[in-house]
Amino acid sequence: MVHVLVGSGDFGLWCKIHCRMRVALVLVLLLATQAWCSSHYREDLEDNEFAEFEDFEEDEEEPLPKEDDPQAQAAKTRKVEELDEEEEEDEDEDAIVEDDESEFDHFQDEEEFEGFDSERVSSGSKLDDKEAPKITITKVPLHFRTNWDSFYLEMLMIAGLVVYALNFFTGKSKNNKLANAWFMTHKSLLEENFSLVGDDGKMENENPGLVKDSENLYTLWCSGRTCCEGMLVELKFLKRQDLVAVLAQLMRPGSDQVHIKVDMNREDMDSFVFCVATKKTALRLAKDMADLSVYCPERRSVEKYGLPSNFTLLSEIVEVSASLLDSRVVAVLNKYADYVDYIHFSDQFSGPKQPDDSSLTKLPDTKKVLMFGFNIPVKGRPVHEAMEQMRPLLQLVFYCMDKVKRFRLSKEAKNKAEKNRLRVEEAFLKTTHAARAEAAAARREEKKRQEKERILLEDDPDKQRKWEDREMKRQMKKKAPKMKQLKVKAL
Repeated sequence: MVHVLVGSGDFGLWCKIHCRMRVALVLVLLLATQAWCSSHYREDLEDNEFAEFEDFEEDEEEPLPKEDDPQAQAAKTRKVEELDEEEEEDEDEDAIVEDDESEFDHFQDEEEFEGFDSERVSSGSKLDDKEAPKITITKVPLHFRTNWDSFYLEMLMIAGLVVYALNFFTGKSKNNKLANAWFMTHKSLLEENFSLVGDDGKMENENPGLVKDSENLYTLWCSGRTCCEGMLVELKFLKRQDLVAVLAQLMRPGSDQVHIKVDMNREDMDSFVFCVATKKTALRLAKDMADLSVYCPERRSVEKYGLPSNFTLLSEIVEVSASLLDSRVVAVLNKYADYVDYIHFSDQFSGPKQPDDSSLTKLPDTKKVLMFGFNIPVKGRPVHEAMEQMRPLLQLVFYCMDKVKRFRLSKEAKNKAEKNRLRVEEAFLKTTHAARAEAAAARREEKKRQEKERILLEDDPDKQRKWEDREMKRQMKKKAPKMKQLKVKAL
């Protein structure tokens, strides 16, 4: 009995607890529903700009429901859903309006434009709707790679520029060193024979010494000596500053040279042409120089004069060779045979030979000159030692100047030289007769034209009429046949 009462009391207690838990669960669900609705309603208010005014009107008409009333909460939720549906319908209508009336529709109006092809536009729009454009992406290669083999051309170019620059400065400094060494070695000898050494062409000689014409060419002008107007020295070195020329010299070796040209006075040199040179140089000079090609067409042997066999003699008159090639000159040529390139004396020097098609109307101007060409032996020797060995060659130049000044041709040789020059002049006049006739006719026509212009510019009609009559008579006389008048004596 006691056990049944106790069981019934526990069952009642459990029922009370279960009811309270259900009530609490319902309250929690209501609170969660209210929180969700309020948050959703707040978002709707943020999207709708006029929500504040609508809520205000509704608040005036209907009293606020209590939070604990479930019917009010349900009504409020239905109103929010109705507002959402209305806003979605408004947005759909706006979208439909935008689709119907596009801002570019006026371009499709046929009345707006003349010659508007509506079929082409409609067909183009249909094609655009059917076929979407295909986008192709080009594969771009990688320009910058980590491998240095991709830049071997650039590296070779940079290396070539560096080598060229180094060779330029090295060759330039070496040529400058050779020029200064030659000048310092021969300066005392030049000052003994000339009063002015190293003229720069100005009134006051500001920089006496060598003049640098290029990186491989230096010149020196000396004046103030008897029997000559002056002496020009050209130091012509190899183009060591040019890498291409250096590579070309490996296939065709050359040598540094000194070219000396002495301008003799007219009265201090007789009429003759003479040249001693190596065989290769003599062939080139006989072909290129005008005086040697005309007055010395034949090459003679030098064995009877005691010269080395590698030399060739070009001489107009035999006695000139015998007189100029004395024992002292022959001794120097034998001793320094490798250094001497050519020795050229001429009273008819006019430079290189003119081409055959040149239109010359008079003989070119000639000079009396002595020219020397010497090689500089710098290979395998110190610079100062090589320049000291060339000192006797400059002394040979001064000796030849004095020798030519004292030398005079015999009467027969003088007549032969004059005949040769007269023959050359006559041959030149024959070849240029037509050109000179044309030039004379052109001068006469120019003179007539100037006279006619002068007469026409004058206002005197009598002078103009007289000039026309005189021209007419001259033309008639010119056209008349030429007749000779013979006088016959009566018997």
